[in-house]
Amino acid sequence: MELREITYLSIALRLVVAVLCGGALGLERGLKNRPAGMRTYMLVCVGACLIMLTNQYLFQVTQAGDPMRLGAQVVSGIGFLGAGTIIVTRHNQIKGLTTAAGLWSSAGVGLALGVGFYEAALTAGLAIFVVMTLLQRWDDNLHSKTRAVEIYVELEQGTTVGYFIRGVRQLELEISNIQMEQDAAAENNARGMIATLKAPKRTSHTVLMDKVRQIQGVRYLEEL
Repeated sequence: MELREITYLSIALRLVVAVLCGGALGLERGLKNRPAGMRTYMLVCVGACLIMLTNQYLFQVTQAGDPMRLGAQVVSGIGFLGAGTIIVTRHNQIKGLTTAAGLWSSAGVGLALGVGFYEAALTAGLAIFVVMTLLQRWDDNLHSKTRAVEIYVELEQGTTVGYFIRGVRQLELEISNIQMEQDAAAENNARGMIATLKAPKRTSHTVLMDKVRQIQGVRYLEEL
């Protein structure tokens, strides 16, 4: 019970474990050069831990007030930090959702550590780490073989969108959600657009993209 009360030993233990858990969770994000890396995750986890330590200390000393009030503010307030990691690319793709979710989860681990709920904090921290690292390859493999794929394509000057659509349909692919790029990103007057391709069955996106590149007039093609 000493480790669950506010003592010098429990304070040191909780903060040290918060640093380790936050660092482990942020390591994978940092290696991928994401907006929030190892230090950010550490700070979030340690900050949440400190807030719960303060909350528990106030309740233990005064024996009054709501012992969960400060923790509730962290749960809602961390969303603002997570929102800062979410960006929309020039092709209207959303990036950073996993990083934002990881920050929110890291704050939860910190809250559990701060209140002395070591079992849940360590178990949840391990689960989050597994999801963010070990399961990524499975997730990437799953998404690389879906029926639908979003692409950005640039057509050579003189190649019409209708010609490209007919070429796609000849490959027995459906095309939808066509969005023409209005900016001048395409060089040499090439026409750029975003579209969704759908295959009749699950197939490798690499194979599908190679087929689309063979259409005459396709200057540049990438998967979004």
